[in-house]
Amino acid sequence: MKNNIKKDNQAKLDISAEKIVENMTTSKQYNLFKDAMMRLFANKLAVIGMIIIMTLIFVAIFGPNLTPYDFLTQDLSIRNQGISINHLFGTDDLGRDVLSRIIYGARTAVIIAFSITIMSFIIGVVMGSIAGYAGGKVDHAITWLMDIIMSIPSLLLVIVLNVSLKPPITNWMNDLYLSTQNSFFRETIWVDFILVFGSLSLIKWPKAGRIIRGQILSVRNQNYVVAAKAIGVPTSKIISRYVVPNCLGPIIVMISATLGEAMVMESAFSFLGVGVRPPMPSWGNMIRDGLRVWHIYPHLLVAPATVL
Repeated sequence: MKNNIKKDNQAKLDISAEKIVENMTTSKQYNLFKDAMMRLFANKLAVIGMIIIMTLIFVAIFGPNLTPYDFLTQDLSIRNQGISINHLFGTDDLGRDVLSRIIYGARTAVIIAFSITIMSFIIGVVMGSIAGYAGGKVDHAITWLMDIIMSIPSLLLVIVLNVSLKPPITNWMNDLYLSTQNSFFRETIWVDFILVFGSLSLIKWPKAGRIIRGQILSVRNQNYVVAAKAIGVPTSKIISRYVVPNCLGPIIVMISATLGEAMVMESAFSFLGVGVRPPMPSWGNMIRDGLRVWHIYPHLLVAPATVL
């Protein structure tokens, strides 16, 4: 009797095991990317934010080709006009279409935001990885450097770099133009871009470096890192292949925050006259120009400020 019961139980276990194996072989393979996309699109706020970001990038890339006016075209006969069918955001004091300048200003904002974010995170990841993984005196030296940079007022650093570096660079480009007659060297607007990129990257990288350093301090003693050391994997490969990829979560969050912050900082510096300068449109210098006459022509202030 007992033997029959054992056989029945064993048969049931065998059938259950076969069903489990069958379900495992017939079920679809689990896809982390698909699961992440489903969770993303289930979050309405995330979808709205993604639409805004994609719209901004689209306008920055293709917008200047879609506007009916060039952002530099001047027509003094229609200066300071209000909102109309021909000029949806009106015109400024030189008769330039405000909408066209705002759209082109989106390109300025996106280029600077992505450039600053990429440059600052490259520097931050490298310096933070070295500090967190090496430890000791190297960690103390890099951490001290981060503290020094973060203690300097950002506006002061940008002003000093612009005032001290722009005149010699501009003079050098003028000399090159006179000797080569190459029109590229007359476009000193690139000096503004480079100085803004460089100065804001110097301001932003310590934050990224601190985050990376903290993550690496918690990761470097994990078993897979110790095992990689034990089998003789080079330090550079351990950092790039095993340590940094396991710190990507905070990096992605920091990147998303830095993009918006970089746009606001660039506009603030342009507003104060130490960033991108006219005639290149920037939301910051458009707001500055509109602030002077906002009580007479409010559209010159409201339009760029609302977009920013």
